[in-house]
Amino acid sequence: MEEKYFVHPSSFVDDDVEIGEGTKIWYFCHIQKGARIGKHCSLGQNVNVSNHVKVGDGCKLQNNVSLYEGVELEDYVFCGPSCVFTNDLTPRAKYPKGSAGYKKTYLREGASIGANATIVCGHTVGRWALIGAGAVVTDDVPDYALMLGVPARIIGWACECGALLHFDGGKATCADCGRSYEMKVENKVEECK
Repeated sequence: MEEKYFVHPSSFVDDDVEIGEGTKIWYFCHIQKGARIGKHCSLGQNVNVSNHVKVGDGCKLQNNVSLYEGVELEDYVFCGPSCVFTNDLTPRAKYPKGSAGYKKTYLREGASIGANATIVCGHTVGRWALIGAGAVVTDDVPDYALMLGVPARIIGWACECGALLHFDGGKATCADCGRSYEMKVENKVEECK
């Protein structure tokens, strides 16, 4: 039976792995036991997807990204080159905690992580949030938030299409795609229907 996805011959895929139709796994990747990768994903060179990691449909993992156990990506998440995920807040080589000690990290639909950004474990990055290159995320990130710095702070808001939003009177319309947004209590942005 012909596979409905592509894995470059230099990559390794362990047993008990699911890979969705149309997904492409490029040079020198390793997909570990129990990993689940959705449809139409792209995994660049030297990507590691650890045991039991879940990757939704349409995700793009650029070169040198490692998704460690405890990380879960919903659909259409973008991980820029060499961005970093952790899964243990107090690691010790001599005293490994194993799966039970790993903190969960969730990236909601459409979240984008810039090149060389770090996502400290135990947090959720909200829907369509945009994490700038080199930022260090140390807390939960609201939907649509634009985060920069070390530690990362909200410096603005981004549309689902990626354009920056400019609020006036608690409302914003994207200049690029026309989507409308409304600022809710506690700096929460919601798309208007």
